[in-house]
Amino acid sequence: MSRIAKAFEKKPIFMPYFPLGYPDLETSIDVIETLAKNGADLMEIGLSFSDPLADGPVIQKATQIALENGITVKKSLQAIVELRRRGVSIPLVLMGYYNPMLAYGLEDFVRAAEAGGADGFIIPDLPPEEAEEFTSLTSNLPLIQMLAPTTPPERMAKIAREAEGFIYLVSVTGVTGARQSISDGLGALVSRVREDASVPVCVGFGIGTPEQARAVGALADGVIVGSACVRTIGESKTPVEAAQAFAKSFSDAI
Repeated sequence: MSRIAKAFEKKPIFMPYFPLGYPDLETSIDVIETLAKNGADLMEIGLSFSDPLADGPVIQKATQIALENGITVKKSLQAIVELRRRGVSIPLVLMGYYNPMLAYGLEDFVRAAEAGGADGFIIPDLPPEEAEEFTSLTSNLPLIQMLAPTTPPERMAKIAREAEGFIYLVSVTGVTGARQSISDGLGALVSRVREDASVPVCVGFGIGTPEQARAVGALADGVIVGSACVRTIGESKTPVEAAQAFAKSFSDAI
């Protein structure tokens, strides 16, 4: 059984996002380790890129700082090795954009990710119709597909049927960032995706509080929390301690 499948044995799961290299590489590794050991069931690990089209201002700022501090794809892949060396056992899914992977070399990137202990990929700017070159290299690691409220019904059904690992369901239109409330139509959207999916359905974008996470967890198989996680930890003078408290509060709520 894969680590991803094992993580979903107890649902709903808590999946925080944090980018490597923010505020610096060593601190980000410490933060991810702390999140993983204090309630996170699966980690979405950010690979920084200069043009993160799906991300809102909080994550854009964090990844820009990471780039200014010298984060690279190679250093990010080495960080996955270090996290496994430290005993992090939960699934680690790499979230990044396609251009840096192409620049690194797709085959080299996939091989290094797999050898280092990654469990899958989320690539927002790689639609399924254009993903064959990438997926042909990833027989053991799933390319997680994203769906949104604006996805046409026929396309949504097709992507859901073919999905591997889990589905990343975007709860709102727009970019990442915490919202004041959860969409009224979220339950119906989750149900619609589940009609065709054989993998768990996780919801992200817009979840900013433990109370919102609890509400989403009652509807979906997993709760993805990005901007709130990055903002809370990044604004703290003691980021590791903030990560511990953040993970516990959301995990307990879910």
